[in-house]
Amino acid sequence: MPLSEHEQRMLEQIESALYAEDPKFAHAVRSTNPQVHYKRRIIKAALGFVVGVCALMAGLVINEGTVTIAISVTGFLLMVVCCVWALTSWKRMTGIGNEPAAPSGGGSSRPAKAGFMERMEERWRRRTEGD
Repeated sequence: MPLSEHEQRMLEQIESALYAEDPKFAHAVRSTNPQVHYKRRIIKAALGFVVGVCALMAGLVINEGTVTIAISVTGFLLMVVCCVWALTSWKRMTGIGNEPAAPSGGGSSRPAKAGFMERMEERWRRRTEGD
């Protein structure tokens, strides 16, 4: 939704005041691309994943009993956490999942990605209505 003329003027006034007060900060904020931040997070997650694989393999190679299990489990958990971190960063970087919800079929106005129970209720409602 575009800004109204009044909102646009207010935004320009705030921006000019920021430039007048702290030009270095304003330039740093304006020139920073949020995608660069997410790319760095993906790279860090990939490195963490590699460290997790190394820890998992080290846990398999070492024969020290419970230490082996602890190292392996830690490595596996690190791999899982890094995968989730990388995937959420990728989704935010590409904008996947941020689209406004379009009405689904049948004329209902519920979001396309409704919860499990809502989908089941909708199916039950359609079944009982004979649709």
